[in-house]
Amino acid sequence: MHPLHDYVAKQLADKIKSRRVVVWYDERGEFRTFVDELRGGARSGSAPVSVAVVGTNAHLAEYSGSMFELRAVVEPHVSGDAPSAVVVYIPGVGRDRRASVLMELEKAGTTWEPQLVQLAKNVLLQKYTLGVVDEMLPGGRKVSYEDLARAAAGNSGAEPPSILKIIYQEASGNDGLLTAWLVSDARDAQIVEKEATRELTKLVKARLGLDLAPDSPPSKMRAITLRYVLAGEFRLDLSCDAPASLDGIPAPRSKDEESAVRELARRLRTGHADAYAALADHVEEELGLKNAKLLPGALGAIDTFRFEERALLRYAGDLIANGEFESAIALVAEREQSFWLDRDVSRKAQWEATRRMAELGNVAVQVEAAVSKTSGGPATWLDAYVSPGKDGTGWFRLDQAQRRLEAWVANLDEEPEERPLGVVRRAYEDACHVMAEGFTKALAKAGWAVSGALHQTRIWSEVVADKPKPVAYFLVDAMRYEMGVELAERLPKTSEVSVRAAVGALPSITPIGMGALQPGASASFSVAEQNGKLGARIDDSFLPDLASRKKFASARVPKLVDVALDELLSLQPSKLTKKLDGAQVVVVRSQEIDHAGETGFTFQARQVLDTVIDNLARAIRKLAAAGIEHAVVSADHGHLFFANDRDESMRTDAPGGDTVELHRRCWIGRGGATPPGCVRVQASALGYASDLELVFPASSGVFKAGGDLAFHHGGPSLQEMVIPVLTVRTKARESVRPSVGPIEVTGLPSAVTNRIFSVTFTYGAKQMMLGATGIQVRPLLMAAGKQVGAVGMAVDAQFDRSTGAVNLEPNKPATVAFLLSDESVASLRVVVQDPTTDAELYRSPTDISVRLGV
Repeated sequence: MHPLHDYVAKQLADKIKSRRVVVWYDERGEFRTFVDELRGGARSGSAPVSVAVVGTNAHLAEYSGSMFELRAVVEPHVSGDAPSAVVVYIPGVGRDRRASVLMELEKAGTTWEPQLVQLAKNVLLQKYTLGVVDEMLPGGRKVSYEDLARAAAGNSGAEPPSILKIIYQEASGNDGLLTAWLVSDARDAQIVEKEATRELTKLVKARLGLDLAPDSPPSKMRAITLRYVLAGEFRLDLSCDAPASLDGIPAPRSKDEESAVRELARRLRTGHADAYAALADHVEEELGLKNAKLLPGALGAIDTFRFEERALLRYAGDLIANGEFESAIALVAEREQSFWLDRDVSRKAQWEATRRMAELGNVAVQVEAAVSKTSGGPATWLDAYVSPGKDGTGWFRLDQAQRRLEAWVANLDEEPEERPLGVVRRAYEDACHVMAEGFTKALAKAGWAVSGALHQTRIWSEVVADKPKPVAYFLVDAMRYEMGVELAERLPKTSEVSVRAAVGALPSITPIGMGALQPGASASFSVAEQNGKLGARIDDSFLPDLASRKKFASARVPKLVDVALDELLSLQPSKLTKKLDGAQVVVVRSQEIDHAGETGFTFQARQVLDTVIDNLARAIRKLAAAGIEHAVVSADHGHLFFANDRDESMRTDAPGGDTVELHRRCWIGRGGATPPGCVRVQASALGYASDLELVFPASSGVFKAGGDLAFHHGGPSLQEMVIPVLTVRTKARESVRPSVGPIEVTGLPSAVTNRIFSVTFTYGAKQMMLGATGIQVRPLLMAAGKQVGAVGMAVDAQFDRSTGAVNLEPNKPATVAFLLSDESVASLRVVVQDPTTDAELYRSPTDISVRLGV
């Protein structure tokens, strides 16, 4: 036989195997010759004959003028319990879809109404390109089965087999061939030498509708076609008039040509990303699109050219600057998978900053609106701050969004646009101002007590003391409530975790707050002055500093071990076990947050806040591995933290008088004046046996206390006074490496020279079974047992921003962007952990030096 017969027979055989009965309508009688070939000769009677269709046996019955006769001769073959395979061929008759005599056969089996030219075209495309085939099969010309059979067999003499298909043997289909030609000029010489330019022009014309001069060199053809394809996709994606620079480029004239343009552009991006970037940049430059005056909102959904991404980012910034935060969030969500962003981590980082700006602005507006409607006592304000609201989160999410933005911006090599960043920072400050003002008024009116709330002085007696021993007691300096919520989210899912709020002691400074967390504070606690120093007093013990508190706790709590967070993280497991041997209470002290904020290095402080949360989670898991399953985490106070120092207009003169201590957010002493916008409270009104007086700014302002800090605490705002109390149980697990496939890592830098850098992870070897499921991992940056960075973004993988976990699919590369949070480290390693067990799945083989600014 011949290729056309074999192809038609294969299509028919597939239908027979699928439904057993095939009712074949051939209205134009195009397949009579094929049926004769199948039967082995002309029809000789009405009875069905046995035929073999690609190895499948069937009975062939043919219509000869009577549908009733046809049904009658077929009936015996299909009426039994095991009906035979039957092909009912009906030439010269169209199918009656409503009242066919053969309706039962059609319903029991299937109908087939093939078009000869289309089937022949499928066969010819295996040998010729689309342009040649279209020329062989022009519309309107009568072509017989015999003609098409000869063409498919290659003996028609009309055209030789495709030269282009020989040159581009690896290309799949016409679009694959065109794509391969467009991305590279490596085979232009062969196209000219083998005289394939005419065939190339036919293919471009047939697929894209673009006329090319056959005597042009392939390089010129390529340039014209690229402009046509990229400009075509760009123009089709616009919701406004195209720029005048595109007027000289023809546009696709049909839906098929438009689809072809879109498909070729897509193939160029997905299959040849590096080449596409260079080609698109060149076309963009040729057409002068960087200077095109286009409305950003009209740019559509596809970033054909690089300038679109940059224009849209500016537009998102403008939306934020104009207070249209939800629109900006929607725009960022639409563009997260842009081709240009997936290829440039620094650009993706700018979009992530924009998303965080928009989220902060949006939350600030919502919270400020809610604050304006809030009345009642301080318990009402506390509840609104910490409890889930109608949208699933309390006011604390305002502080969470601000910290996440500021930590991100601090890691960027290039800050976002100044105007939108300034707008959201101001929106945050305004929300904090009205929140602090309202809460302070409610607190003063209620006599400086929050009814029904857990007070800081009761945390030891009501939470820590009741825990099974041994127990770890984390005292975290300056951890505000929202950070405690995030810490809970970053702990293993297997941990039992609860978070509640407690009200800190005033003034919200370290000597007082840390004193309130000591054993015995619930029975006897006061603020006192002794020898010119301010401190907490429990019973007869005066506790002005860390040394006195450590001595006090050791005397009150038998078998107490005191360890700094930094030391805990640095200790080898064997040495840690030895240090904790016999301990009933392990006090873990963290001063990283307060130290970073109080030093005045605002930029570095913004970087370190996220890292402290991760390292606290790591310490809890490390203690669990050492046998201490139970932990309580709390803080001495929270903080207010703005991007810049307070404006001069928000700085208030200190009260003067007999000053014992002056902080940016509180004055402690006797006498003096109460400055405008401040409140004075007697220490006795706070329940302290003291003649001291305290003065606080009534909103979010500060005293003129020297220094240049954006980090404040000491006052009565919700951010300063509301502290988290986490109770955690993390069962110890055997440190066993999970039985997962290998994780391959590419793109490890020889040195870290930017705070944001990318690495690509691939889960599973090539021999992994089909159907394998993905895994969730937590990639980290580690140095000397401490976490110094984490994932900030991921490309081609799902990323959970709250937990830092990335989902890796089998054999699918995923690129993650790391943020280095601690610039002080000399070197680091990339580590991949199982987020459930902390088991290490990968560790970079050597230290990677850190040389920022190189």
